[in-house]
Amino acid sequence: MSAERRILYIDDDAGLCRLATRSLARRGYRVDIATDGATGVAMAAAERYDAITVDHYMPGMDGVATLEALRAQPEPAPVVYVTGSEESRVAVAALKAGADDYVVKTLGEDFFDLLDTALSQAIDRRALSLAKAVAEAELRESNARLETLLREVNHRVANSLQLVSAFVHLQSAALTDQAAKEALTDTQRRIEAIAKVHRRLYTGSALDMVAMDDYLHALVEELEQTWSTPSAPRQLKLASDPIRMTTDRAVSLGVIVNELVSNACKYAYAGGSGGEVRIALLREGEAHFRLVVEDDGCGMAPGATPRGTGIGTRVIGAMAKSLHGELSIDPGHSGVRAVLTAAL
Repeated sequence: MSAERRILYIDDDAGLCRLATRSLARRGYRVDIATDGATGVAMAAAERYDAITVDHYMPGMDGVATLEALRAQPEPAPVVYVTGSEESRVAVAALKAGADDYVVKTLGEDFFDLLDTALSQAIDRRALSLAKAVAEAELRESNARLETLLREVNHRVANSLQLVSAFVHLQSAALTDQAAKEALTDTQRRIEAIAKVHRRLYTGSALDMVAMDDYLHALVEELEQTWSTPSAPRQLKLASDPIRMTTDRAVSLGVIVNELVSNACKYAYAGGSGGEVRIALLREGEAHFRLVVEDDGCGMAPGATPRGTGIGTRVIGAMAKSLHGELSIDPGHSGVRAVLTAAL
């Protein structure tokens, strides 16, 4: 044994205590003796031991009572229960009271060989348990530092995106060409859709996952404020299951929603008439989701060229591809009904 291990041996048999001292010393232990439970408990409270052995039959405070008192101490040492009884109820009582192991007392060196094995295993298990606790505490501390760093990164990303959005807005305001202004406005909305994800991340409890119902609610609310006016009212209705997605997938889905809702608001209802756009994010089974964006407007002729610059259509296609999803247009719907199905 590479290092001496300190043992407290609690037994009212003085002769066995002397024998235990010699036998365990030969096996590399330093042994202290207590001849009754109360003394043993007091010694364990005053000194640090690598392990403790407790005899079952002792006058006054018996083995189980002694074991319970030892286990109630702060940072208790592992305990190996020792008795001459082979009754199973004794073993059960000892293990229920918190014994780390159980050895039946016999005459001869075989008993001390078994006791040596039980003590070594109990000490090693306790060392592993303490090492695990230290490692877990260090991991929690490291994770806390990482979470703080990630929150700061997401905060800075959101601020940077907000700054880019402001630059785009200023550039749009300086233009006189209406088509160019509209293109920059669309770009600004796309930037805002991404920025919302990062704001959710640094203000939420999870740093790698986004609660899509909360995120889409905020995004749809902002889109309604953008597109609905007294002269051309647009009512956006959202229905979302409580689905969580990783950050990159949340960004892709948010951009798709932004493009589909914006297209519906711009092109579905002619002449500034009022209309409704419905958005639904639904879980399908355990592994898939379905996004539906639909309106009751003028519809889209089969094979028709996308209206506007076509950038939105390319953006939707790219985002759907990043989700490994399939986007389709329901030909039986009176307006436009876009459906995206993908794996979670």
